[in-house]
Amino acid sequence: MSKVTICGIDTSTLPKLSQAESNALLERIDGGDSEARELFLRANMRLVLSVVGRFSKYAADADDLFQAGMVGMMKALANFDRSLGMMFSTYAVPMIIGEIKRSLRDRTGIKVPRSMRDTAYRALKAREKLVEHSAREPELTEIAEEIGVSLKQVACALDAVSDPVSFYEPVFSDGDEGMQLFDQLSDEKENSDNWSEKIALAEAMKLVPPREMCVLKMRYFEGKTQTEISRKVGVSQAQVSRLEKSAVARLKKELS
Repeated sequence: MSKVTICGIDTSTLPKLSQAESNALLERIDGGDSEARELFLRANMRLVLSVVGRFSKYAADADDLFQAGMVGMMKALANFDRSLGMMFSTYAVPMIIGEIKRSLRDRTGIKVPRSMRDTAYRALKAREKLVEHSAREPELTEIAEEIGVSLKQVACALDAVSDPVSFYEPVFSDGDEGMQLFDQLSDEKENSDNWSEKIALAEAMKLVPPREMCVLKMRYFEGKTQTEISRKVGVSQAQVSRLEKSAVARLKKELS
C-alpha cells in the first residue's frame, strides 16, 4: 500500500470500511457512540485527501486544506440523514469542497467584510436548496427572495467571494488556437489621440485584404468579441482568430 504522510498521519494505516461496516458505524454514531464516530472519521480521511487534490493549483498549504476539509466532513457527519438512502461520500463531498473554498477565500489578500461573506454563504445555501427543488439553475432574484435581501446585495456578495481570474486565462481551446478571457472583452473606445500615428495606421490598413479588414473593424472599432464575429460572418472562432492575427501582423510589418 502506498504511503502518504499529511498532518502527521500515515495514510497506509487508515482503516478501510465496507459499505456494511460503514452503515453499522453510522447506526452507532446516531446512538451517540463517540468511539464509532472517531473510527468513521478516520476511515474517511482518504475522501478528504482526494478532494484536497483537486485544489493543487492553489498556492496553499495542503495541511491547511486538509484541516478545512476535515471540518467539512465533520459537519457533513453531524447533518447526515441515513433515511435519505444516499451514500455518505455523496453527501459529504460538497460540504468538504465548500469548507475548503471558504478557507481559501478567507486567506486571500482582498478582505471581504464578514457580513458580506455571511450573505454569500446564505445565498449559496439557498441556491443549493432551489436547485434541489426545481432541478434548474435559479435566478439571482429567486435567491434574493429566498434569503430576504435585495438583488444588489446578493450580486455583490457572490461577486466578492468569487475566485479572481486572470485576463489571460484560457476560455477554451480549438486546436492550436487558444482563446483567452481577454479575447472576450469588448472595447468600444478608440482613444488614440496621436494624429500622426492615426494617419500611418490608416495608410497601412489600406494594404490589409478585405476579409481581414472586416474582422479588424468589428474587433477593434466595433468592440465585438471573436465569438460574436464568428457568428456574424459565419466562420469558426478559430478562423476569426487566424484572420485577426494575420491582419495585426501585416499592420505591424507596415508600421515598423
